[in-house]
Amino acid sequence: MPRTTPPRPLDIAALFPELAPMARTAVRLHPRAGAPTAADSSIGGPLLWPAHEPWPTCPDHAGPSHRGVAPDDVRLGRRILDEAWDRPRAEGADLLTPEERVIVDRASISGRTRMPQDGPAPMIPVVQLYAADVPALPCPAGTDLLQVLWCPFDHAADHLPAVTLRWRASTDVTDPLATAPQPSVIGNDDYLPEPCVLHPETVTEYPAPHELPEDLADRIEAWEEEQTPEEPEDGDELDELDDVTAIGYQYDLSVAPGCKLGGYAPWSFSDPFSMACPECGSAVRPLLTIDGSEWDGGNGSWRPVEDAGYTGLHYRGPSCATQLNIGRSYNLQLYVCTVAPGHPHVQNLQ
Repeated sequence: MPRTTPPRPLDIAALFPELAPMARTAVRLHPRAGAPTAADSSIGGPLLWPAHEPWPTCPDHAGPSHRGVAPDDVRLGRRILDEAWDRPRAEGADLLTPEERVIVDRASISGRTRMPQDGPAPMIPVVQLYAADVPALPCPAGTDLLQVLWCPFDHAADHLPAVTLRWRASTDVTDPLATAPQPSVIGNDDYLPEPCVLHPETVTEYPAPHELPEDLADRIEAWEEEQTPEEPEDGDELDELDDVTAIGYQYDLSVAPGCKLGGYAPWSFSDPFSMACPECGSAVRPLLTIDGSEWDGGNGSWRPVEDAGYTGLHYRGPSCATQLNIGRSYNLQLYVCTVAPGHPHVQNLQ
């Protein structure tokens, strides 16, 4: 089933014509739980990897042991919780049986223990994109496939996983790897994605307020204040405001939330800063944004039409299908060189 972003609440470029030339396209990936194969674009699925090519590992996390959790325990704990939430139970009864509780606790961050790791930790498949599925993919010449892997541990420099990108020609992989190596221990269960199929959709974005010229940002902020419903005075009826929803530029009209290709960066806790290609010094542009949630209470207007009927727990729903959580519900942004996308990437947390 495709995923369709609802039309934006209004045409912000008609109100502020200066925005029109700043419009960019982005491709929302819309990951949903599934069973992708190596022939599919996916998040958390298997990669089309040559059997003769060494699998990436993290030299900073070699053996003989690490403090963490077993990836198999994490996946089992997630399945146990899903089944527990779906089964009926008496009022006041525990969600989990004592046996289930042991497994779930063992798989959580609080259950981390020191576990053996033989050699450098194998990296985890995170994203695979075929240009046939996402034509906007800025592939280097001769390639049609992007693969993203990361180390399942935080790295001290930026408290993010170390990321590896591979660009390749899919037709060159004539002897694919049957089973990828898996780390015996991971430092953070939030870095282990569940297998998801993708439903790419192209949308239009405008810069986050942080990237706008100051005068334009100020006028947009003033416009937002003018159209925001006033708080009712003491004693006034609240019902009059029940159907009135304020429209915000940042959360409704500018940068799409969730996992996406291209578009604008979702600047949040820091102002934009200059970034350059570490190899040639050229400018960089957003390649991928990896987000653990496709929408939340603040940007719910981006929820796809096909998911409008979901009424269950947010973290169990389609918005959080990947089970990823970057930092404290932030985004991991990957940038590539505008001159040579195959140069080393730049990453940032927002």
